[in-house]
Amino acid sequence: MNPASNPALRESHLFDRRTIAEIQRAAAEGIYDIRGFGAKRHVPHFDDLLFLGASVSRYPLEGYRERCGTEVTLGARHARQPIELKIPITIAGMSFGALSGPAKEALGRAASEVGTSTTTGDGGMTPEERGHSKHLVYQLLPSRYGMNPDDLRRADAIEVVVGQGAKPGGGGMLLGHKISDRVARMRDLPMGIDQRSACRHPDWTGPDDLEIKIQELREITDWQVPIYVKVGATRTYYDVQLAVKAGADVVVVDGMQGGTAATQDVFIEHVGIPTLPAIPLAVQALKELGMHRKVQLIVSGGIRSGADVAKAMALGADAVSIGVAALIALGDNAPEHDEGYRAIGSAAGYYDDYQAGRDPSGISTQDPELAARFDPVKGGRRLANYLRVLTLEAQTLARACGKSHLHNLEPEDLVALTIEAAAMARVPLAGTNWIPGQGSF
Repeated sequence: MNPASNPALRESHLFDRRTIAEIQRAAAEGIYDIRGFGAKRHVPHFDDLLFLGASVSRYPLEGYRERCGTEVTLGARHARQPIELKIPITIAGMSFGALSGPAKEALGRAASEVGTSTTTGDGGMTPEERGHSKHLVYQLLPSRYGMNPDDLRRADAIEVVVGQGAKPGGGGMLLGHKISDRVARMRDLPMGIDQRSACRHPDWTGPDDLEIKIQELREITDWQVPIYVKVGATRTYYDVQLAVKAGADVVVVDGMQGGTAATQDVFIEHVGIPTLPAIPLAVQALKELGMHRKVQLIVSGGIRSGADVAKAMALGADAVSIGVAALIALGDNAPEHDEGYRAIGSAAGYYDDYQAGRDPSGISTQDPELAARFDPVKGGRRLANYLRVLTLEAQTLARACGKSHLHNLEPEDLVALTIEAAAMARVPLAGTNWIPGQGSF
């Protein structure tokens, strides 16, 4: 009998079919579920905010005649050679190992074409990535996999990764079937053996040690390049303040919607806070230190559209970073690969088993045959197109608010659709002047 045809049958809210299926899977396999992507549960996000366009009290800018600037400088606090970007949308760290060599090349091609930066991720710097990236940020992670002082000196910035939005307080995973001969050599690991990254840096236990590490990195690079500190959004206010006091030029805050190549599903869905409340907390921390706009704030975790970019910047970010969206722009989860996704038990638009190494698009794999399917030139062109669209959309919204630069957007340009979003973003509930916890209607 079809359950839908029997009105007497009622699905439990707590024990719905998906929950029942997960309990049964755990009982059968005896191991927690591992996947990639980011949080899939609904949490307050940028869609819960709206812009207040200009009319009489403010005048909009004419799109075809009046300029709206997008450039951003990152790292001028201490670095002798800060990074000058044409757009405030960067590409987040995604490792060679999690991604194929051609995919990493495509990220570099796209970033260079539009004048922004890309990031190495765990596992070291590849020649393809360095060779095609005008601005390349080198990640220094707790694992130290692939860490090379010479590569540090070849980078345009260094990002000390303390935490990631999908797994703050936890390490990532790279399963053995993705540890090819090349990945093993770069990371100094045995081939084919599952690898789990450390959750904390081995040579420091607190902010004082972080300050020492940043000083060491500055000495290695002769104070030339910016030093970023990346944190997963949890205790954001304190983490940002401590990162600034430790000497960071740039702070990266990654909300719980941020993606990952592989970690526990229970971690992705139940640790951290959304990007929306993380931004005001970070901005408050910077302002109290007199460092807002002096130490740049990059926000990541769930950025999909130019509207998301503009809203993050209106809340106080200097730039944003994209990961999952970049992979989708390259061709991940594309309809033309649907048959291949279905063959491995998924479907286009649903694939999240990045850890499995069987991605038919050739993006999140180390299988030479699959990786050869991906064209880095075409993929890079697609991603560059997407980055241009994000920029144009953000400019359109800024002009509608009467702003001549994306950095001129401000919280006063926003209202919230829900009480939760109003409280988290610290902007008024639409139709009122009420910010929950900060006044009356």
